[in-house]
Amino acid sequence: MSVKKGYHHGDLRAAVLAASFELLAECGPQKFSVAAVARRLGVSSAAPYRHFPDRAHLLSAVSGEAARDLRAEILAAGEDGLAGAAGAYVSYVARTGAGFPVIFARELLTVPDDERREHTRALVSTLLELASAATHAEAARQVEAVVAVAQGYVTLYTEGFFNTDAMPVEEVAARAVQAARALTQPGRTREGTE
Repeated sequence: MSVKKGYHHGDLRAAVLAASFELLAECGPQKFSVAAVARRLGVSSAAPYRHFPDRAHLLSAVSGEAARDLRAEILAAGEDGLAGAAGAYVSYVARTGAGFPVIFARELLTVPDDERREHTRALVSTLLELASAATHAEAARQVEAVVAVAQGYVTLYTEGFFNTDAMPVEEVAARAVQAARALTQPGRTREGTE
């Protein structure tokens, strides 16, 4: 069901956020705009501005929700530690379109949004806690590698590298977990050799 069919005038803010996720899933952050969200909802182009002063503030709200929801999905996955987070990430982004390019969008660095920052910090802390490294620096490198693997699989999936009719997103997520597991196995050096 599209957001437009479910929109009620008393809940415009929630409808704008839901439409934003739909739009991101369809076209990515580069083509994301407040006007496109308004068109999707069938409201005036000025209506979303009642809740969000500009595109950056709307994207910031989406970013905060995405960080919060992604963290919850990573925690719910529970298995495979940091490698499991790669699979949760692939599944989440394939469904919502709101991955790390939205959560850590450079344009949001100057947007004052304490709620978004708190959700982002919590997500990063969770990823670092899931790492099996002895030091913070090693954990950060593990997180970086697993995020790169997960983002790579998402990109391959959304750009059509996989035949999505033959390979469901669950299979792509499982492949991301397998690749991330290979990176996070104890005893592997930075160069990836035993």
